[in-house]
Amino acid sequence: MLTMNYTYRIYPDALQQTELLSWLETCRGVYNYALRELKDWIASRKCSVDRCSLEKEYIIPADELFPSYHRQQNNLPKAKKQFPHLGKVHSQVLQTTIRRLHDTWEVFQKRGYGFPRFKKFGQFKSFVFPQFKNNPINGFTIKLPKIGEVPINLHPPFAPLSKGGWGDTGKGPVHGRAIGINLGLERFLTASDRSFQERPQFFKSMQRKLKLLQRRAARKQKGSQNYRRKDFHLKTAHQLCDRAQTIFAEDLNVTGLTRGMLRTDCVDAAFGQFLSLTEWVCWKRGVYFGKVNPNGTSQTCPNCLATVSKGLEVREHHCPECGYRTHRDTPSASLRERAAAEMVLDRGLENVGASGTLGNGNRLSSRSVGGL
Repeated sequence: MLTMNYTYRIYPDALQQTELLSWLETCRGVYNYALRELKDWIASRKCSVDRCSLEKEYIIPADELFPSYHRQQNNLPKAKKQFPHLGKVHSQVLQTTIRRLHDTWEVFQKRGYGFPRFKKFGQFKSFVFPQFKNNPINGFTIKLPKIGEVPINLHPPFAPLSKGGWGDTGKGPVHGRAIGINLGLERFLTASDRSFQERPQFFKSMQRKLKLLQRRAARKQKGSQNYRRKDFHLKTAHQLCDRAQTIFAEDLNVTGLTRGMLRTDCVDAAFGQFLSLTEWVCWKRGVYFGKVNPNGTSQTCPNCLATVSKGLEVREHHCPECGYRTHRDTPSASLRERAAAEMVLDRGLENVGASGTLGNGNRLSSRSVGGL
C-alpha cells in the first residue's frame, strides 16, 4: 500500500513562533555537532597504521568506538548538563534529530554518494515529535509538548490509526459499485464493466522524429511529453472514479516490466505512475482503491477459477471447463483482457471480504444483466 503523508498548517502566536525558531536552531546545532563527531572519527581512520600525515592528523584513540546513533543519543543527557539550553527542547525531538543524521549516513553507505553535510543558518527547517501519549488534536488545536496548544487547519480530516499513533490511512471504505481494471499494451486499460482506454503511445508517435528532436534538445521545452502522459493518466483515473466507488488493480512489478522484451512500450505506458496517480485520485475523491496479486489473472477463468493457459496471440477467453466465454456482442474491449479485469475484481472482493455486498456493480450481477 502506498504510504501517504499529510501536511497541515499551524498558526502559532508570536511567542510560540520565537520558541519554535529557537528549537530549530538548537536542533541544527545538535545535528552539526553529531556530524562533526562522525567526520572526525572517520578522518582519524584514514591513514595507514604505520604512518601519519605530514600536515595534520585527527588524534582519536584507537579503541574509541564509532559514534553510532545509540551512542550519540545516550550522550544527550550529559550534553544537557554542559549546555543547559538543550533542555528547553523536547528530548525526543533531539533524538530524532540525531536519527535524521544517521538515516542520511546509512543511505550514503548504500548508495556510495551523498555524504551528510553541515546545516547552515536557516537550512534546518523541521523537527519531529515521534509520538504522543494521547491524541494531541482537540477540536481545531494541537497540543505540542513544551509549546502548548497551537491552532491547526485540519483539512483533510485527521483520523486515529491505532493506539500507538495517529494519522489517516489514505483509503476510504469499500462501498458502492466496484470494478476491476487490467493494464496492458494492446489497450492501456480494460475494465470489468467492458469499457476500455486505448494507449496513446506517446513515445512511438515521436520515435520517427527522434533524431530531429535530439538535435533540438537544447532548445526543446523540457517535460512536454511527460505533461501529456500525466494529463492522460489523471483524466483516466478521474473517469474510473466517475464510474465506480471501489476500484481494484493489479499490483504490477513495474521495475521488471521495464527490463523485459517490451520495455520500450512499458516505459511509454508508465503503468507505475498511472497506479500511483489513480490511488491518489481515489483518496481525494473518497473512492476505495486496492491492489491484487497479478499472477495468472489472464490465465484463470473468472467464472470457475480453472486455469486456462493462453498465449499472447490468443485475444479471447473461452473456458473448456465451464464453457464461460466473454461477450462477443460488443467490440468495446479485448475478450482476453476483459476476463483478466473480471479476475482482478474477483480477487479484490475476496481480499476485502466484501464479495456480494457491494450492490449491483459487482461482476456477477453485471454479467447477469448481460444476459448470460
